[in-house]
Amino acid sequence: MLRKIVTVETQCIAFLLLSLALSAGNFIYAADEIVPAANRVNNYYSINLDQATITKGYTVSAFADSLKLSLMPGILKDSTRVEIVELNEPIDLPWQLDKISKIYQFEFKNKAAYDNQQPFYIQFSYDLPSDYYKQVYFYDKNYLSWRPLPTIDYPKESFVRTLIHLPFARIAVFANPNALAMGQASWYKNKGGLFAASPDFPQKSKLRVYNTDNNKFVDVVVNDFGPDRKLHPGRVVDLDKVAFKKLSPTGVGVINVRLEPIKIKAEGKRILGVSAIGAKNSLEISARSAVLMNEQTGEIIWQKNASSTAPLASLTKLVAVKVFLDLRPTLNQIVAYSIKDEEYNYQYCNKWESAKVSLKDGDTLTIADLLYSALVGSANNAIETLVRVSGLGRQEFIEKMNQTAAGWGAVSTHFVEPTGLSPQNMSSALDYAIITKEIYTHPIIKKASTIAEYKFTTINTKKFHRLKNTNQLINTASNFKITGSKTGYLDEALYCLMIRAEKDSLGPVIAVTMGVADRTQSFNETADLVRYGLKTRNQ
Repeated sequence: MLRKIVTVETQCIAFLLLSLALSAGNFIYAADEIVPAANRVNNYYSINLDQATITKGYTVSAFADSLKLSLMPGILKDSTRVEIVELNEPIDLPWQLDKISKIYQFEFKNKAAYDNQQPFYIQFSYDLPSDYYKQVYFYDKNYLSWRPLPTIDYPKESFVRTLIHLPFARIAVFANPNALAMGQASWYKNKGGLFAASPDFPQKSKLRVYNTDNNKFVDVVVNDFGPDRKLHPGRVVDLDKVAFKKLSPTGVGVINVRLEPIKIKAEGKRILGVSAIGAKNSLEISARSAVLMNEQTGEIIWQKNASSTAPLASLTKLVAVKVFLDLRPTLNQIVAYSIKDEEYNYQYCNKWESAKVSLKDGDTLTIADLLYSALVGSANNAIETLVRVSGLGRQEFIEKMNQTAAGWGAVSTHFVEPTGLSPQNMSSALDYAIITKEIYTHPIIKKASTIAEYKFTTINTKKFHRLKNTNQLINTASNFKITGSKTGYLDEALYCLMIRAEKDSLGPVIAVTMGVADRTQSFNETADLVRYGLKTRNQ
């Protein structure tokens, strides 16, 4: 483990000094010695650093300058052999990240020569270009994970520079597909300061934004979300007008930029989707049960207790809506709300606990308004009104839900009421993935469960209503397209979530998590499942 935590912010000056030193050639390059690699999978490089060499300062350069260890005078106390290995053997890699360099392992053979108190610098070339945020990671055996090091990218030269305190490390350069770092920037009027909107970097993060056409830069704080990657896939940030003018006249509208993160705000125990203890080669899901399915083939990509049954909370609502739509209603039909509809909800919860759309007895609205209220805002009373106006008796409707689910093959699923408020509504993660596959054949459900908000006005009273989607990933997921979702929560069920998503015009994956203790964790873990499925399916 590192003895010191070194932030990018505190090392900007040190990196600048290093760059100047390297450019001026102030270090001695010790003569290298290539160890023959005949009959070996890995390639080896070794050099002996004597006392006279380390006193003057030096740079160890291996494998055609692909890796440089820049060791200033005083870093080492004694002579040592330095060994660097280019690893070509099978190695577990973090699924969250994209490897863009070779993997190297370096070691000071005389461990006593380096006391870890002074950091040294590494210049590391990468082979694959990427517009995403790049960092050097080292493999930490204590956590069995890859952990990031403070890194500055030099994309024109295709290398990065980093700082490290270890006498031995296995390292590689990875790009984080959760954070676009090169592309375009536009401007908008915001707070009149050095601010930016980002779809990737959390609010309160600090970014250095370079105009790559003139190399001017400005430091900004992220205080807003945007731009929408669905509309502007190559847009990195939207800059406040004041910040944009530091880089270019506003008349140009859009400029080419590169981001250099100075400080990235942690979100819980994660930074840009990576755990504080590092990136691992396998998923870590705390949910009681979960499943990841390739919708087109039905293949189970990943699962945890996928067949165990549990309360499914408001995930129930999608089945109720599908049964209602199968009855072929007229969506613009005007119906009257009855206060008796919501009284069914209070058999399972207190009045103040039930998610609902605020309607009064006799209010008139369209069937479409009820459908969107149920799926966007997870309104329990809207579901009961739909059941009442369906033309079926309530028990007949519930039985139709059970028959429909069983007909799809969801044999472990059972409903006693249509909203999900009862803990006796039971299903499994696997069953619900099967249900999802069938439900999303309907275009109205696709649309209603993926919009960020829905607005309508009651017909008789002209009262305005706005319902926001209960799935926050609808607004914040920037590296995959959500084509279906539903949230759920009960004390007995904990947090439940289904996401159907796709990327690059390939077919969708379905991710279901049930029984997650924390709401944010529910979003994070289900999004992880989606990213894992989309990435591994393409390999």
